[in-house]
Amino acid sequence: MKNLYAKNFEDADEVKNPPKAKAQIVKLGNVNASKIVLEPGWRWSECIKPTVGGNSCQAGHVGVVISGRMKCIHDDGSELEVGPGDAYYFAPGHDGWIIGDEPCEVYEFVETGKDFGPWKHAN
Repeated sequence: MKNLYAKNFEDADEVKNPPKAKAQIVKLGNVNASKIVLEPGWRWSECIKPTVGGNSCQAGHVGVVISGRMKCIHDDGSELEVGPGDAYYFAPGHDGWIIGDEPCEVYEFVETGKDFGPWKHAN
């Protein structure tokens, strides 16, 4: 097993294009890193839910916002808005959407073996 990894997102192992989104995923040992660009008007419940079903996103997300703004509301009623420079964690059971007219670029990280519904079904 290697101890050092680097991979450019331009050489992504996977590219997913669900509605109003693009995700470039690189595999780094037992971690996947994703560069995700969400277009204005993107909302989980409108763009992803029709493909994966459920009442809310059941994936946990750990990431950093590079540009744009996103709002997340959890099933428990708590809300959070994130923007450039913010690191975030969204627990399973949430809806999220882009705020404003600027695309939102984020980088997310997850241990391999996690199966995030939006990326499983959306090509």
